Amino acid sequence: MQITDLLNPQFLISTLGFVGVIAIIYLETGAFFGFFFPGDSLLVTAGFLASQGHLPIVALLICTFIAAVLGDSTGYAFGKKVGPAIFTKEDSIFFNKKYLLRAQEFYEKHGVITIILARFMPVVRTFAPIVAGIGNMKYRTFLAFNIIGGFIWTWLMLLIGYVFGSIIPNPDRYIVPLVLAIIIISAAPGIYKVIKSVKSESQGSP
Repeated sequence: MQITDLLNPQFLISTLGFVGVIAIIYLETGAFFGFFFPGDSLLVTAGFLASQGHLPIVALLICTFIAAVLGDSTGYAFGKKVGPAIFTKEDSIFFNKKYLLRAQEFYEKHGVITIILARFMPVVRTFAPIVAGIGNMKYRTFLAFNIIGGFIWTWLMLLIGYVFGSIIPNPDRYIVPLVLAIIIISAAPGIYKVIKSVKSESQGSP
């Protein structure tokens, strides 16, 4: 298995199966080293394969939702335990401080609703619950937004893939473009931020 295989949702599902999908959704939201997993496209692809009879859609809807909620709760508990000291942690292959700072900036800008919005932003969705724990957000408040966000994210992504596979003739030929579109849409906010930052720096330079 190569590193690129970990970013390929079709490879992950065909190799790891139903249990693998659930585990990856949990790890992407519950472990700081899981930020590189393709959560959005994985869910869409799983929904598509369910429409073709390869995976059970009802079990996917229930189990991915639970995994997403448990994952965020794990991230929150981790953040609450380590506290602000994590900002002094040295970068490594499994940890990059800039991702944590990006999530903190997003959290400071949007407040508690970050827990919902972050579900649809790669990398940020991994670190947002950690930042919430560090910031001592009340767990009851966090859990409410966690449940809402986890439900909307998992069900929406799964049903997009499921409906697509159910109504489009010969859907196999379109699954790769669909997954690519989901990846691009998910990455759009981060790309926009980078472009905006570069533009601001160029305008501010003499």
